[in-house]
Amino acid sequence: MEHLKIPIGQAIAWFIERFTDHFAFITMGFSDVTESSIKVLVNAMMFFPPWVLILIFTAIAWYLSRRRGVILLTLIGLLLIWNMGLWAPTASTIALVLISTLIAILIGLPLGILAALNQSAYRIIMPILDVMQTMPAFVYLIPAIPLFGLGPTGAIFSTVIFAMPPSIRLTCLGIKQVPLELVEAADAFGSTKSQKLFKLQLPMATPTIMAGINQTIMLALSMVVIAAMIGAKGLGGEVWKAIQRLQPDRGFEAGIAIVIIAMILDRIMQRIASKDNDAQTQ
Repeated sequence: MEHLKIPIGQAIAWFIERFTDHFAFITMGFSDVTESSIKVLVNAMMFFPPWVLILIFTAIAWYLSRRRGVILLTLIGLLLIWNMGLWAPTASTIALVLISTLIAILIGLPLGILAALNQSAYRIIMPILDVMQTMPAFVYLIPAIPLFGLGPTGAIFSTVIFAMPPSIRLTCLGIKQVPLELVEAADAFGSTKSQKLFKLQLPMATPTIMAGINQTIMLALSMVVIAAMIGAKGLGGEVWKAIQRLQPDRGFEAGIAIVIIAMILDRIMQRIASKDNDAQTQ
């Protein structure tokens, strides 16, 4: 006798099919905006000679970090990527990560604020984040294909879903960690909710929020290789092609380039977060 199976997978497939049937204009609009944004960013970066962009990125690293190690890492790392012939895939990867991170932050920060200020929203959002953070990354590619098809838009969609939880969770945590005495003092002086949020809670929570943004960037980079399976180009695409063609040398070079980009972004974000923390303690 065949056992009774709850049709969870069928329900999800039915929802995705109905969504694509009735809300195709949303997915098409999102695809147009994201693909145009990627093209603009990549074309802007490829417009300049690589050595010019390397100097620009090194100057940005100096301005944001003021650390010699970070500056040397940026300069030498990007020169190595250029030397390996991976500059164009690197530009595509940077564009993909920047757009994915921006979307994840634009969605994640308001949800984190909502979860911190509203207990009912907290009870709803946190279990969803638990599921999102424990779900295998490959699973996020499944709805991306029917919704957006193969290409960079589906890759951005799956990357945003995979990378967004830390920005929500740490935004919520940072606001909740603001000392209760300061919140009560703001209330005593007659501060409105918006004044209390923007002038007290968010500034005090900035180091924790920046840590969440840093984790979001790292997760977006880690999703680059996986998203290459559904048409994302860039360094992940180079790794995927190397796997298919059994070219370990090319695959390792692309992997090293991803590590270099990750280290540069991580060091810069850590320095920004430490600056905010130092400013608060003074």
